[in-house]
Amino acid sequence: MRRVVVTGLGTINPCGGTADDTWRAVTEGRSGIGAITAFDTTGWPVRIAGQVNGFDAAAVLGRRSAKRMDRFMQFALVASLEAVADAGLTPGEEGLGDRAGVYVGSGIGGIAELVSGADGMAESGYKGLSPFFIPRVLTNLAAGHIAMATGARGPSLCVSTACATGNHSIGEAMHVIRSGRADIILAGGAEASVQPIGVGGFMVMRALSKNNDNPESASRPFDRDRDGFVMGEGAGVVVLESLEHAKARGARIYCEVLGYGLTNDAFHITQPAPGHAGAARCMKAALDDAKVSPSEVDYINAHGTSTDANDRNEAIAIRTVFGDHADALMVSSTKSMSGHLLGAAGGLEAVIMAKAIAHGAVPPTLNLENPGEGCDLDFVPGAARDVRVDIAVSNGFGFGGTNAVLVFRRFDG
Repeated sequence: MRRVVVTGLGTINPCGGTADDTWRAVTEGRSGIGAITAFDTTGWPVRIAGQVNGFDAAAVLGRRSAKRMDRFMQFALVASLEAVADAGLTPGEEGLGDRAGVYVGSGIGGIAELVSGADGMAESGYKGLSPFFIPRVLTNLAAGHIAMATGARGPSLCVSTACATGNHSIGEAMHVIRSGRADIILAGGAEASVQPIGVGGFMVMRALSKNNDNPESASRPFDRDRDGFVMGEGAGVVVLESLEHAKARGARIYCEVLGYGLTNDAFHITQPAPGHAGAARCMKAALDDAKVSPSEVDYINAHGTSTDANDRNEAIAIRTVFGDHADALMVSSTKSMSGHLLGAAGGLEAVIMAKAIAHGAVPPTLNLENPGEGCDLDFVPGAARDVRVDIAVSNGFGFGGTNAVLVFRRFDG
């Protein structure tokens, strides 16, 4: 079984337009959450989000290319091109080749185009539809555009598992490289649901924070005064590579992807099972796959959405799996700064996790002032912590009870 390492990082998100910018922001405790400017929220109970501001897709990708893509696809491609460059890969005339693949998914996909198309049909019938309507709606076209831009002709898959999408994408890609069916895979997630229907849909579910007057303190995972999550947008993509392939080309290695677990709660369409039993089983499965004992883990990047049900139950699940070692763990939620990127969350958090291991620092949980009931772990409140991280876990949980957990390890040669 081949070992799998991370050799490239790319992201665009509310905290930064690159992986380096994002790392600086999260370690400095700078929030990317603010008032929604993408549409008029006058009279809305929720008027805040984590937006990617100032993004000009035409300037970055070219007008013709940008026109063919929904916003989530644009994010996915920008993040992927950064990750490829960061990995020191230069697609030649033949591209990355037959043994390079793309596993980039989305929880919601082309929601903006879907609404635009419905409006066009309501006004003009089928003549109101753009010829690009279907290509801009299809969730798998993010991976398609990445493959075309990089010449990655190997295994390609679009995962869509709500907020666990990014973690599932990376985990499934890891298995493909382990098995020898590919040498390189770009993996992660993208989302662009800061749209009226996206924000409105979660708002009427009463899932979103209404702390409109203090947007930077609205996302408060594990805090007693949390009142819902803050929606974010963007993409996070990592380059996964077999260790042999990475070494052969002299690549810089951020860390190793050591294990992956996936389970389902089989309980409720949106709520986790009491005590988050499915998440506990998933963390245990990932540790078993990594052949790591709970006592060896230093840090967990929590799903930590800032909702009552998730935060309390995730903390319980961590205690269930890690027992007495739970008190020695560092656990933080970077969603306190980025907001919740839904299907892109796991991709962004994998980028942050790789940086944390490589740089020897753990990002903080912002806005944690009074821990909520059952939230009694070391959540690294307020400020980043300079500390060596040898083994780390990234949690991703989604609606429909879907869970995905990744285990990363420091690479020392």
